[in-house]
Amino acid sequence: MKEKINAFFEANRENIVQDVFRLVRIASDRGEAKEGMPFGEGPYRALQEALALCAERGMKAENVDNYVMYTDIGSAEPCLDILAHLDVVPVANNWTVCDPFEPIEKDGVLYGRGTADDKGPAVAALYAMLCVKELGAELKGRCRLILGTDEESGSGDIRHYYASNAEAPMTVSPDGDFPVINLEKGHFRAFATAPFAGDGDIVSIAAGFRLNVVPDTAEAVLAGCRAAELESLVRAAAEETKTTISLSELDGQTKVFVQGVGAHAAMPEGGNNALTALLHTLSVLPLQGKDAELLRAAAKLFPHGDYLGGGLGIARSDAASGPLTLSLNMASVADGQMKLAFDSRFCVSATRENMQLPAIANCAAAGWTLSDGPLMAPHHVPEETPFVQTLLKVYEDWTGKEGKCLAIGGGTYVHELENGVAFGATLPGVDNRMHGADEFANVDDLLLMGKIYAQTILELCG
Repeated sequence: MKEKINAFFEANRENIVQDVFRLVRIASDRGEAKEGMPFGEGPYRALQEALALCAERGMKAENVDNYVMYTDIGSAEPCLDILAHLDVVPVANNWTVCDPFEPIEKDGVLYGRGTADDKGPAVAALYAMLCVKELGAELKGRCRLILGTDEESGSGDIRHYYASNAEAPMTVSPDGDFPVINLEKGHFRAFATAPFAGDGDIVSIAAGFRLNVVPDTAEAVLAGCRAAELESLVRAAAEETKTTISLSELDGQTKVFVQGVGAHAAMPEGGNNALTALLHTLSVLPLQGKDAELLRAAAKLFPHGDYLGGGLGIARSDAASGPLTLSLNMASVADGQMKLAFDSRFCVSATRENMQLPAIANCAAAGWTLSDGPLMAPHHVPEETPFVQTLLKVYEDWTGKEGKCLAIGGGTYVHELENGVAFGATLPGVDNRMHGADEFANVDDLLLMGKIYAQTILELCG
């Protein structure tokens, strides 16, 4: 069977490349909703192209209100859903290999927006189903490929689909990493507020543009002090925080500007938080007023370099998911109020009682009021389940590498599904530059993913 699967994918190598290109040529980032186009024209066009592609390949496909499409093989009894998406993130003008929506193949590598996330894997999953179909294998359960159009902007597509369709007993999504992502941490996002008195040296503080992004810049405007008076203290703060801090004067006020390194809130250790560096800097300056006192307290709650929630008093870890992480990502002053916002990704052992309530209490003790909203629970499919064990075995059979489960701080398409895991498509050690310039996918990696998925369908549905 393995030889037949190999032969199918080698015979269809060029078809797979061209089908990926068909989808990548469509700029399918979310746009303004229109009649019959819930996520804009781009995602709609990508969905129509996928429907046409399936028809040309002899696969009957169904369109669900222009939110998602699906195509099936096997019997009528639901067994396995494969969940991929056709929408992409917006692009910047910093691509060097090709235009983002004019894909090319170079030395066995496909370049273009969506080649890796997630159009390439979607096509590979479709060919896995075509492979099983060509092999003539009798499936006792149904395998359904579902292609959505809103994964990058909130997954409203999948919620719409599952509002009228039951989950399959098992779901895999080629929108993560191999071997298997079976645990996605929970989300604890909150705003800390305090009155802005405006009676001291703090005029304003600003940082961040999205709650889930570690800020690479932050600034504060000060009154009552000259830049020359602060230079030595600021220089020492820059050395301590390993950031670049500059001072400038305008109209009798001094601006403190911090340049750090941005990162995703799911992996805050990969950046250097400009906001916490700014708070540290302000805490060592001789600033007067109630606002300065509150910001010094905030610097203790969110100390620079602390990505584990220790300052807030919520640090914890467990064997299944690893440590809780936390990043302070936004700050502003408006309408007589200072506001800070953080994003925490918490482990399965964290609860409202041992995490959220202590955070609220510790903020209150420091003069800050923390919002008390709902938590997004972690998603965990136990490693010992036959489902996950089968996936790990198939991965090992086709790669010769150790199959092991991964825990991540980010969320995937399956986060809200009871028995869903991310299964590929990125192989260990590969950085496909997803969401960045010059996104790519190795053709051999896509073929390998297709082979793994074909075997998976046979194992789980056969």
